[in-house]
Amino acid sequence: MPAQTIRLIIVIVLFLHGIAHIGPIATYMWIRLRPADSTGGWIAARSWLLPSLPPATVTAVATFIWTLCIIGFVAAALSFWGFLIPGDVWRPMAVASAMVSILGIVAFFGTWPAFNTIAALAVNAAVLGTQLWLHWPPQVMFGR
Repeated sequence: MPAQTIRLIIVIVLFLHGIAHIGPIATYMWIRLRPADSTGGWIAARSWLLPSLPPATVTAVATFIWTLCIIGFVAAALSFWGFLIPGDVWRPMAVASAMVSILGIVAFFGTWPAFNTIAALAVNAAVLGTQLWLHWPPQVMFGR
């Protein structure tokens, strides 16, 4: 597979994974505005780690976590593509975003549909595995 194709796939995966974190934030807004409507398996923010916090506070914490993920993954994608911060800065951004995403998934486990949870964990694991253990893709692959 040509390096440019691999580069494009990495950018698309990081970007889409980032914007996918809009899902829970949109759900919180939907539930607040239309509580009687179905959300397709998504439920209001609640955390087994923070059971005594009021719902509004838990929602604010969850929204903050998902917003960090959106910003981090989108910034990593844009940096990898060379639009934001050139060089290898995208790597720590992607790793940090994956770790925050995993933290959020664990802290708010059960509030996402199972498919979304598994898919998010798979992408996060792929990011961590390729960056922390495999150190892939190498910089030389893209002429940097």
